[in-house]
Amino acid sequence: MPHAELQPDHPNSHPGTTSGPHRDSRADLADPMVGSPESSRAGNAAPASDEPLAERAAQRIAEESQAVVEEITTVVEGKPEVARIAVLVLLAGGHLLIEDIPGVGKTMLAKCLAAALGARQHRIQFTPDLLPGDVTGASVFNQATSEFEFRPGAVFTQVLLADEINRASPKTQSALLEAMEERQVTVDGATYPLSEPFMVVATANPVEMEGTYRLPEAQRDRFLAQTTMGYPLAGAEVRMLDAQTGPVREGDREVLDSVRARTSPEAMARHIRDVRRVYASPPLLEYVVRLAEATRTHPQVTLGASPRAAVHLARAAKANAAMDGRTFVEPQDVRAMIMPVWRHRLHLTPQALSRGAGAGDLLDQVLRTTSVS
Repeated sequence: MPHAELQPDHPNSHPGTTSGPHRDSRADLADPMVGSPESSRAGNAAPASDEPLAERAAQRIAEESQAVVEEITTVVEGKPEVARIAVLVLLAGGHLLIEDIPGVGKTMLAKCLAAALGARQHRIQFTPDLLPGDVTGASVFNQATSEFEFRPGAVFTQVLLADEINRASPKTQSALLEAMEERQVTVDGATYPLSEPFMVVATANPVEMEGTYRLPEAQRDRFLAQTTMGYPLAGAEVRMLDAQTGPVREGDREVLDSVRARTSPEAMARHIRDVRRVYASPPLLEYVVRLAEATRTHPQVTLGASPRAAVHLARAAKANAAMDGRTFVEPQDVRAMIMPVWRHRLHLTPQALSRGAGAGDLLDQVLRTTSVS
């Protein structure tokens, strides 16, 4: 099929040419609407629209997204591509897994993202003794009222940093599953919706394996994308040393305090809904399905891309198009996003691993052998 057939046939088929304070306080949990089973998503989200995304809205998403990326890179030096992935995952309504060695800025990236969004953020240091209730919250008996009251856990925020997530037990890790997939928490039979936007940024250390637990496959599959930080280039590392060892402005405690909010959580929640209105033609969605089927039937793969993985790839492709200011998805968007979205989900056979093959090599092969039309 010619490339043009994958583009939409509607008026927006060709691209055209607020700020909120950063908060990081447990006082946010005292908000009577947070964690209340009577609270509704309707207070945070506007009704969904079936209309195709307008070019002006796509340009607004692109401009605000770029502003957030640029703000993050003022602290996380030399990593614009990683900052872009973090913002893209948020726009796609997903969660990000960062697996890398210690000290390369995984935690700093998550904190900078929340600060540049002006969003509430909580950090959980995952340890072997962490309990599920520490994540989701628990019912506590109030002696004054002789009733049980729900005390929200750290998950009731907008950007949740799950630091070294593989150090907690599988039971505690699984406490995040419902929150990540359904944006809600169920405790003692009561369901509590989470605020919008909501994003989990989890970090994992792949080299120090003592006292760690492998993430369950069901949880890895819930992360829309996986990325690594890597070492910075020499010039970027020099600038980082200068910024993080130099004087701190009066009133600031660390270099992170210099990050300005370049948008607001409310604006990003609207953008997340708008990204779903980016047009993906039926032939393009069929292309995504063919790619998924190619991983499932590949002789070197024991676990291929799941249907959820296909959904995540389509959403990421839409977000990639919106960040470029386009109202429709092209095949290049799918190809650009397949590595971060699918690489962490595939399991190769022992024979393939013994030959030194990796998930990235296999995905390259799948892209070469799967036709667009």
